[in-house]
Amino acid sequence: MAVLFYRRTTVDEPGGTSSRAARRSGLLPQSRQHTGRAAPDPELERAAAAAARGSWEPAARLMAGTRERADWARRSSYAATLGSHRAARPDSWLHAWEAAAGPDDADLALVRAKAMVNLAWHRRGGGWAKNTSAEQFAGFHATLARVPQENARAAELNPEDPTPYVNEIWAGLGLGYDEEGMQRIWKEITTRDPHHYDAHYAALQYWCAKWRGSEERAVSFAQRAAADAPLGSLLTALPLIAWYEHRDTDARSAAFRSPHLVALVDAALADVAAAPSNHPNTAEVRHLLAYFLTRQKRYDAALEQFRLVDGYVNALPWKYWTDPAATFCHWRDRAAHRAGRARRR
Repeated sequence: MAVLFYRRTTVDEPGGTSSRAARRSGLLPQSRQHTGRAAPDPELERAAAAAARGSWEPAARLMAGTRERADWARRSSYAATLGSHRAARPDSWLHAWEAAAGPDDADLALVRAKAMVNLAWHRRGGGWAKNTSAEQFAGFHATLARVPQENARAAELNPEDPTPYVNEIWAGLGLGYDEEGMQRIWKEITTRDPHHYDAHYAALQYWCAKWRGSEERAVSFAQRAAADAPLGSLLTALPLIAWYEHRDTDARSAAFRSPHLVALVDAALADVAAAPSNHPNTAEVRHLLAYFLTRQKRYDAALEQFRLVDGYVNALPWKYWTDPAATFCHWRDRAAHRAGRARRR
């Protein structure tokens, strides 16, 4: 996923008592937290590892499978991982793939378009604008300006696929697309897949105050999407994300336990429980729930979510911090410590 956030300073390391409680609970140490993904996917990880060694065939087979099944959620997830900024390098495995498959391969075109977006944001970095150099901005804009053409080509080669349009939202954030442009993209996405999780997450970022919208616009978008979506689509997570994006930094502890926020967490818990077991975004929502449940002092429920995602930390909210693994373990260990204490009473 492209770096589209501003990192926070890492929280304090968890205390020894909390860490011991986590170990007693069978949880993994900080050193074994995977910072590149939100959840395990052995087939994807093998394909990504093979690509890193220069072998493109496993990635090509994976992407072809998502296209043939019209599995747009998984296609978006796979393209995001395989299309890392390293894949955009002139000597990368993508060029070997193109040499073998030719320029009209829809899967190749999509991964390359995603790689270009990720390369642009990699060149910019994740800092505030005031801490970003003119050289970084120049590289960012020059790279991002090439993305719409890449997305258009991917869409032309596979017209039913919403993924190139999801990718275009990430490009539009940097290129400054106006609301009319965003609405055009959104229509293309929802015509193809009205409840696409990654698309809704990307669009919510656009409507946030830190980008092209405001808290009111973001909350309104999130509420409408959650209300219109079927149970199991995971879109009830959007109001929680909107709250986190605008309120978390300055929120007092009591704010997390408000009836409104408790209801949002409960709705997301029901959504996760109803989601298909193989939904590629379930873990992302579980990470978010683990954090909110801990802040709400619902430690047993939080620990249950932490257990289900332990070992993988590339998800909101941890990825917004300079050391995601340390931040994840800080809150996980707090839940483990408090849950154990509550059971002993």
